[in-house]
Amino acid sequence: MLRRFAILLICSLLASCQQEQTTLSIRVFLVADGRERTFAYNQPVTVDEFLRDPIVGVELNELDRVEPSPFTQITDGLRVTVVRVREETDCVQSEVPYRQRTIPNEALASGEQQVSQAGKNGLLETCFRIIYSDGIESERIQTNVTEIRSPEDEIIWVGPSGEIEPVSLTGTIAYINNRNVWVMRGSSTNKRNLTTTGDIDDRYDVFSLSPDGQQLLFGRSTPEAGNLNTLWLIPDTTISTEPFPLIPGNVISASWFPGTENTILYSTAEVRNIAPQVQANNDLWKMRIDPLTGQSLGIDSIIEASNGGLYGWWGTRYKPSPDGQYIAWVQSTQIGLVDQEKGELGLPLISYPLFRTVVDWSWRATLGWSPESNFLVTTIHGEPVGLEAAENSPDFDLAMTEINSGTTTELVNASGIWASPTFSPLVEQVNDSSNPVGYVAWLQARDPYNSINGEYDLVLADRDGSNQRIIFPPDGQSGIIAGRSIYLNSEFTWSPDGRHIALIYEGNLWIVNIETKASHQLTLDGGVTNVVWAR
Repeated sequence: MLRRFAILLICSLLASCQQEQTTLSIRVFLVADGRERTFAYNQPVTVDEFLRDPIVGVELNELDRVEPSPFTQITDGLRVTVVRVREETDCVQSEVPYRQRTIPNEALASGEQQVSQAGKNGLLETCFRIIYSDGIESERIQTNVTEIRSPEDEIIWVGPSGEIEPVSLTGTIAYINNRNVWVMRGSSTNKRNLTTTGDIDDRYDVFSLSPDGQQLLFGRSTPEAGNLNTLWLIPDTTISTEPFPLIPGNVISASWFPGTENTILYSTAEVRNIAPQVQANNDLWKMRIDPLTGQSLGIDSIIEASNGGLYGWWGTRYKPSPDGQYIAWVQSTQIGLVDQEKGELGLPLISYPLFRTVVDWSWRATLGWSPESNFLVTTIHGEPVGLEAAENSPDFDLAMTEINSGTTTELVNASGIWASPTFSPLVEQVNDSSNPVGYVAWLQARDPYNSINGEYDLVLADRDGSNQRIIFPPDGQSGIIAGRSIYLNSEFTWSPDGRHIALIYEGNLWIVNIETKASHQLTLDGGVTNVVWAR
């Protein structure tokens, strides 16, 4: 009996051991490196431990993927897949097609075409991160786009269609059109281009006719690093003469000095690598030139370089009086006269709150001298109109200052930031030539408290600000978009006899009769940026 029990016990233990041994026999299928293998395991481990087993011999790289997760415990029949992953970077270059631009140009006959600038394709480099899974591309991710070379437009000049109605002109009108210098004399149909290079610098206040209308100062842009422009002279606008360079460079303002022949005033700046790329020197120089050669006959410093006060990097502006006796100066918060004997800025005649633009330019008031050189008319930054800080006030007003007494009177409230008021020349009366009269004109913002980008009307008034009336544009037409150049702040100029105003409207030159309000378009191609008028 005992023997039989012992035999049964032994058999039971043997069966139990066989069953446990069968339970611990685990088959794992491994797919890696392009082949499939089967492994038998007698103990449960994680997938990670399984792969690191020397018998299995799978070495994982950093990017390789394992399915299922390396922390998964193996079970019988489990399939473990190792996907070999690698990354590469690939950069390809592609051309960016140039655009074709057609620009009207009055130098050509109607319908005539001329290639002004050949087009050049740009070059773009696009880089990708490419992911390969088991040698096959599975994903392509764009990582960077770099413009190696910008495309250059093909510019085609086309003679504009349409005709200009002949208008009689007094004196000489000079203007910049498509970055070339043009003049009109006698009639609107008598126009000539004095330059053809297309490189005139129309950004700064460097465009000035001599009082007799014969000599013209202008700037030419220079592509060299560290240079803004160079100053040039056309010695005689009445004939076809070649312009020649003058000594000054990096000039941000230049004008003829009244009362002294062949003498100019100018102020300079330095180029810098941050916006707005200009650091004004706030200096002022006087130079006599040989009118035949442009050679300097003497340069005198009137104001030495300085920081220019608040926002001085944008520059101190200077404007001589018609008789040459005074030179007015303008900074960001004040206006005064230059003490020419001491070579310094005199005490301010007008002060007003700083206007903070929060961008890379700083507003400067424009100045208009009366023809007798005893009054200044200007735009000033007004006081707050609500709860805003003084520097954020949207109000700009017109004011007139009597030079001898220093008394300032407000002419117009809320004119707009680009009002640019100017006095007219004295106008002889038909029935009383011994008692000439004068006017003041300015641009009046249609929305005075939103005037930086708004539309304007050209307004005329008597010199005391009375009898105001809009003379351009006619009723129902869009307004003048002022502030074309935040450095120039001027859109119009008076005729020498004070009876007409030439202005820029929608890119073209117009002339307006101040008495009849009759207006005539003088150009057709929409490229006018600067205009001056002299005898």
